Amino acid sequence: MAETEHPTIGDLTYELLKKMRAEQQDLHADVLELKIRATSVDEHLSGLMISVSGLNSRMDRLDERFKRVERRLDLSDAYDAR
Repeated sequence: MAETEHPTIGDLTYELLKKMRAEQQDLHADVLELKIRATSVDEHLSGLMISVSGLNSRMDRLDERFKRVERRLDLSDAYDAR
């Protein structure tokens, strides 16, 4: 049989390395996609934290206004008992 009919160790190694490189490129693309998604989640969570902070501020202001109303109506003792 001629040598060209059988792949050599070098040919087999080369083909194996080509497959490994292709798989590495696929993994690299997947990691990049995951990084992009993680950044998006992080940005979304940051936005939610800002929203919650704003809501807390509004609730604090409403609480102060509610206390003033109770004081004006002489209901402050009822509020303190809660």
